[in-house]
Amino acid sequence: MSDQNTNRAGLTEEELQELVASSDAGARDPGGAVALLIAAVAVAWSVFQVLLASPLANYIFPGDIINNSRQIHLAFAIFLAFLAYPAFRSSPRKFVPIHDWVMALLGAFIALYGLFFYEKIVQSGGLADDTDKWFALAGLILLFEGARRALGPAMAIIATIFLMYVFFGSGNWVPEVIRWKGASLQKAMSHMWITSEGVFGIALGVSTKFVFLFVLFGALLEKAGAGNYFIKMAFGALGHLRGGPAKAAVLGSAATGLISGSSIANVVTTGTFTIPLMKRVGFTSEKAGAVEVASSVNGQIMPPVMGAAAFLMVEYVGISYVEVITHAFLPAAISYIALVYIVHLEAVKQNMPTLGDRVVSLGRTIGGMAAFFIGFAALCYGIQYPVGWITALVPEGAGWILSALLILAYLALLWFAAQAPDLQPDDPNSEDVRLPEIGEIYRTGLYFLLPIVVLVYFLMIEQKSPGLSAFWATMLLFVILLTQRPLKAMFRGESDLASRVKWGVMDLIQGLIDGARNMIGIGLATATAGVIVGTVTLTGVGQVMADLVEFLSGGNLILMLIMVGVLSLILGMGLPTTANYIVVSSLMAAVVVELGAQSGLIVPLIAVHLFVFYFGIMADVTPPVGLASFAAAAVSGGDAIRTGFTAFFYSLRTVVLPFFFIFNTNLLLIDVTWVQGIVTFVVATAAILIFTAGTMGWFVTKNRIYESMALILIAFALFRPGFFMDQIQPPFRMIEPANLAQALEEASPGEELRIVVSGPDFDTGEITETTLVLPVERDAPGEELLDEFGLTLVPLETGEVSFEEPMFGTPFSETFLNFDFYADRPMTIDSVKAPADQLPKELMFIPALLLLGLVALLQRARLPRRPDETEVPA
Repeated sequence: MSDQNTNRAGLTEEELQELVASSDAGARDPGGAVALLIAAVAVAWSVFQVLLASPLANYIFPGDIINNSRQIHLAFAIFLAFLAYPAFRSSPRKFVPIHDWVMALLGAFIALYGLFFYEKIVQSGGLADDTDKWFALAGLILLFEGARRALGPAMAIIATIFLMYVFFGSGNWVPEVIRWKGASLQKAMSHMWITSEGVFGIALGVSTKFVFLFVLFGALLEKAGAGNYFIKMAFGALGHLRGGPAKAAVLGSAATGLISGSSIANVVTTGTFTIPLMKRVGFTSEKAGAVEVASSVNGQIMPPVMGAAAFLMVEYVGISYVEVITHAFLPAAISYIALVYIVHLEAVKQNMPTLGDRVVSLGRTIGGMAAFFIGFAALCYGIQYPVGWITALVPEGAGWILSALLILAYLALLWFAAQAPDLQPDDPNSEDVRLPEIGEIYRTGLYFLLPIVVLVYFLMIEQKSPGLSAFWATMLLFVILLTQRPLKAMFRGESDLASRVKWGVMDLIQGLIDGARNMIGIGLATATAGVIVGTVTLTGVGQVMADLVEFLSGGNLILMLIMVGVLSLILGMGLPTTANYIVVSSLMAAVVVELGAQSGLIVPLIAVHLFVFYFGIMADVTPPVGLASFAAAAVSGGDAIRTGFTAFFYSLRTVVLPFFFIFNTNLLLIDVTWVQGIVTFVVATAAILIFTAGTMGWFVTKNRIYESMALILIAFALFRPGFFMDQIQPPFRMIEPANLAQALEEASPGEELRIVVSGPDFDTGEITETTLVLPVERDAPGEELLDEFGLTLVPLETGEVSFEEPMFGTPFSETFLNFDFYADRPMTIDSVKAPADQLPKELMFIPALLLLGLVALLQRARLPRRPDETEVPA
């Protein structure tokens, strides 16, 4: 195909952009004055969000605007949704029907109801009156319709079911296990629309404060040209290797995922170039599309800029964003390493040719990439020292000096970039494919790293809020978009500066429009998910779901985790990642933690939320509704369902990793030293590569069934060496409950004792048990340590040991809220476990690696001895 704007599937560039627009930004393009109005509203929304995140927000906006910023955020989203998204496929695309205008204006007005009647609502204590409840109900209906248009029917249907449960959950026809007392329309609407428990809850607040700025940051960085630069750098680094286009697709998508909030846009942006090249070297249409999908959707888990769900974790888990991305880093990194290995094995199995005629050492390539990432990390970390010196020397003017130095660095890098021609998109269908030379192109986009450095510096070093960090990075992008074209022209001695200035202004405006339109779906998703969260808090259905899942799983944590994962996958067939995460985490996160405690496993809350998040990102992959798979199939010309299933198979590592970090929290870098962190990274990387070799059916050569099983067993042993060591030497020794105080006194600081307690459930009266962890932080008398934990022991005549209800504010006061301390059957301590002397669990690596060596020897013995035989070693 000679036309470079048309791919192998026959879709033009315009059609591909329409595909992205229809899912991310709205398929309607009315033109004329209406188009200008939509663009103006989008720009206004972006400007409002930028000013809201600025340090001057309290001086720019009155208090009512700031207090009701969530309402304003939703008003923009609803208004743009009805103008940008047609109601049905048959609805007009070139103009906005009158009923859509009515719904857009009415939806925006009702979203702003809390702002217009702020004083009345404050005086009523958030309780809706007869007028309020009807406006709130109309607002919910319009919200659901907007969500249906922007996100598909699944989100609106699920939210409607939850809302119906609020009204009709008290009916006799409802199974008794999930029946509740019901709520009046007035009470329900107060909860869902007037207060901050429902639509205007945490999820919409996170969308308002954090997510918008990061989506806008990505849109502006893409508009500046960073996406094309990252893709070319990836191809320059990896394109010459066997299966190089696929490896470059993985690296390019990982880099693009840092700046793109949409996996679908990521697929189309990188896929239009990578997929045809993958097909050229031997990948089928479905496998080429699947590689692009698997790498694109994982962009959401790659720190430092993760998907919207990461910001929700900050609020739901109660930790800083720095901690979230620290915990998420290792699984994300090894997941991408495994994907590179997957495509390498595909290339080896099919003996694919290399692309181009350049021969470069694999070791030098890997070394160069490692040096770049280490150097970039060192730059982000080391910049704090000169900043600290300047701040100490000139405390009053440090901000101005640092800003001037940043601008000087930008000017120097831009001058450096101007010495080479601007990068142009390549034609992947050209007869002669010339891979980019890193040495020639690296200089052209080094200044794109400056906003990322600023973002990482404020997030990780200064530990500012995500919103403020994104604000300063976005401000630098404003400068780059406005000045890069005219300054390059000036450095090159070109004369048409006026037109370059105009282009820069248009780039900035288009970036503001793209950022706002990309936020429509996220804004509506978080608002609609608020109805589901509000239902959980109003009805207590979360506890019912906990009891139901516990019953179905039989108290088995593994089975329960599988059920949570399956629930996420099922919901992922119709919900976007963010909505999927909100729904499942709201229902199941606390349940997993509670059941883990009952099973004797202390599961950190962040581990559970990341577990749900990892399964949530499969929303764009899972057939039959994975939109990223459909987008990739549209580019590749392959079958969408087969592409989706292949992408799901390639994403098995994303499905397996959460199970491992639930049971081995070292993978999340929880309470580990630097040395432990490095060892964990090396071992986990080896484990995921071995697991990949087992599931792909190829290691040194093609696996036999028992070899694949052995490789998966080896990977399990590397991920969870403690499982096997516990079978050899128990990790705990049992102590009589009556000797708990003595055991605490004898324990060394840093050790943890575990006690299993049981007692009647407050609601059902049934006997349930849970596990408490008692960390010993200092040497002290045992009774004193028990007092600090809030545990007052009471010996019983039966020889058992009971304890009184912990006082409010003590460490375990909330743990026992669901237990009845005044029932006939007292709360008792059933067992006490103290750490036992155990050999290091890492010793289990030795037999695992010996078994790996045996598999390698067996496979090497089968390698072809003649060069004309077909099997090719990895």
